[in-house]
Amino acid sequence: MDGRAAIEQNLEALKRILAMLVAMAGMGSGGMGAGGVGAGGQFTFFRQKDAAASRLARAEKSKLSPALSLPRQLYLAVLRLLRPAESAARRLIIAAARGMLVTLPALRPPKPKPALQRGPRAFLPKGPKKRPKPSLRIFSLSLVDPPRRLSRVPRRAVPAHAAPRILGLDFGATYHALPPPPSPNDPIDAVRLGQRLAALGAALDDLPGQAQRFARWRARRDAATARGGTVSSRRLAPLRRGRPPGGRLSRYDPVAAHPRNIREIDEILAHAHALAVYALDSPDTS
Repeated sequence: MDGRAAIEQNLEALKRILAMLVAMAGMGSGGMGAGGVGAGGQFTFFRQKDAAASRLARAEKSKLSPALSLPRQLYLAVLRLLRPAESAARRLIIAAARGMLVTLPALRPPKPKPALQRGPRAFLPKGPKKRPKPSLRIFSLSLVDPPRRLSRVPRRAVPAHAAPRILGLDFGATYHALPPPPSPNDPIDAVRLGQRLAALGAALDDLPGQAQRFARWRARRDAATARGGTVSSRRLAPLRRGRPPGGRLSRYDPVAAHPRNIREIDEILAHAHALAVYALDSPDTS
């Protein structure tokens, strides 16, 4: 089971879904094909041909407007598709890293502790510390699944818009109006959503590079385990048990009849999950 053709097929489908999400959020024009730039001039998801265009893409990607917002209903609609798309891309990266070997650099020796100053210079005040220059933060797709949420405790408090109106016995108390209930058209900050879309587009654009990134993560994990170091239990396995995050299918079955609530992204995620599980259980050591 090579799976290269399946990986490419699912990769193209994820790119098409990403372009649809960008169009839904209004962060680009309808023609978000490979190498396309949105009309808003804020995101460039797929690689362009020449070097000048790639520099322009990085510059445009960094110009994310801090005032970007979306209506609540549209924000949640994009998020419902973005979560399984991220999970599917993560599993395609793991499947593409099957049989990939990397060499880690040698560990750096620990830095020696600075000696204590003695004499009159030890009592002199130190000068002001130089502030580091703000660097451009680059967001990348996480290589491991988010941790599973614990069972939610039922809320014992009513929402603010449904609180009882108890003013007390003081007739001169000030009457405060209750906040209105949440509306589907309430604006929600979508800056983080745009960053996640950009990170997903960068991962889909450079799948071999992301596969090497996962291979390095796996090599560092194995090296830390061999040295007897402490590794977080959440980081031991990239995939969490059970159904993939955001998906509605527990397993991939191409001939099974699915209910109506099963979307295309659910089938892609189930197929990518099967490829990733096979790559983890049957590593190519040839």
